[in-house]
Amino acid sequence: MKVLLVLPVLVPMATAALALLFFRRERIQRALGLLGSLVELGVGVALLRAVVRGGIQSTQLGGWPSPYGITFVVDLFSALMVLLAGTIAVATSIYSVSDIDRERRAHGFYPLMHVLLMGTNGVFVTGDLFNLYVWFEVTLIASFVLLVLGNERPQMQGAIKYVAMNLISSALFLTGVGILYGSVHALNMADLSLKVPTLSAPIRTTLAMIFLVAFGIKAAVFPLFFWLPDSYHTPPVTVTALFAGLLTKVGVYALVRVFTLVFVSDGESTHALLLGIAAFTMAVGVLGAVSQREVRRILAFHSVSQVGYMVMGLGLFTSSSLAGAIFFVLHHAIIKSNLFLISGLMRPDGKDVRLDFQGGLLSRSPGLSACFLVTALSLAGLPPLSGFWAKLILVRSGLEVGSRGAAAVVATSLAVGLVTLISMTKIWNEAFWKPAPPEAELAPRPRVSRPRALLYVPVVLMTALGVTIGMAPEPLLEIVRRAAAQLADPTEYVRAVLGDARP
Repeated sequence: MKVLLVLPVLVPMATAALALLFFRRERIQRALGLLGSLVELGVGVALLRAVVRGGIQSTQLGGWPSPYGITFVVDLFSALMVLLAGTIAVATSIYSVSDIDRERRAHGFYPLMHVLLMGTNGVFVTGDLFNLYVWFEVTLIASFVLLVLGNERPQMQGAIKYVAMNLISSALFLTGVGILYGSVHALNMADLSLKVPTLSAPIRTTLAMIFLVAFGIKAAVFPLFFWLPDSYHTPPVTVTALFAGLLTKVGVYALVRVFTLVFVSDGESTHALLLGIAAFTMAVGVLGAVSQREVRRILAFHSVSQVGYMVMGLGLFTSSSLAGAIFFVLHHAIIKSNLFLISGLMRPDGKDVRLDFQGGLLSRSPGLSACFLVTALSLAGLPPLSGFWAKLILVRSGLEVGSRGAAAVVATSLAVGLVTLISMTKIWNEAFWKPAPPEAELAPRPRVSRPRALLYVPVVLMTALGVTIGMAPEPLLEIVRRAAAQLADPTEYVRAVLGDARP
């Protein structure tokens, strides 16, 4: 067994277990949370390095040969996602030291956070559909408890929608797994890539639609996205940044994995449907963002809109567009998590209030203003920031495909980029540029005890990371192109998993 492939799951599991052992020792829990996140980041770096040098890696747990054993498999896409999870974990762990209150720490914030990371990493490295379902459930349970930790009314309202939609997703997922196993007697994804094309077209299409809806709910695509805006703005900023960086990404990851490996024989019709979903997701999400007046609600709707760009790359289904989708996932996770972290610094108490009651941040916090401006412009896709490269690759891919559907989704993506810029400008004008409203000056300042200096550390680091990716994109683009080539031609993936068992 290759231990390195199991470490993305073992490290957060061990961190969560140790944090539970020191349940009454808050300082030790915080130290363990940060240390565990740093180790996860190191594992992500080592895993990416191993896959870049040695190609796709796989291992079978329990000694059972493939396709009967529990398969862990890591290609470049998986390795990049594990590294991304480690990056988000480190940023949110540093932020949590000052942001998470004593009550939430006492009720298990750190164990839950690392159980969530264990679930997301499990999604990224598993090689069979049943274990993908299991890791989804681990992620759902941990994220639901994190969402309601604090027991405030808005949290409960958002959590009910969140868990209801995700339970529907789980039921559909399990149904699809059952039908699939009954049809081809296999759940290993490499094995399925060989057996699913032998099924009749109606069964293949039915199964593809079941998995599309199940993963579409997780990814928050149109019209299944409404759980996201109602839940992302309610928990503490640390939790929202963690969710924004990882939760929808596991849904997008599952969509990309299944529709590039398992359901590819009916590609034309399926990917045309994905293009339509992408266009509506982009448009509806950004229109929802423009209509909002609270920063975190605006950002939450933008998360929906940006998922549309990721699905667009899958719908175009070329090596170039898949590279664009992967680059967009990485860019968006860093940028959106950072924007949520910044939103927690816009008021001393970290609360989210209407933009009408905000103002004067440019004069009071020029450093924070600079971080917001750079990150917001990157989200909108202005050159030479990371969002520009992600959108440029997708737009070029769409023009290269040349179909009417591709042209329509390219036009939509360009229009949505413009509206995104307008939406970010609204936050800048209202919260940073205009003077603070008189009632805000006269209102008593909230008494807070959290040390703000520590909150700036992850914001500055994430801003610097986003700028670095934008100013020097080529090293990452090179890896992303190779990752997309592995997705477009899964021969190496199948060979790495099945080995001698491959027919």
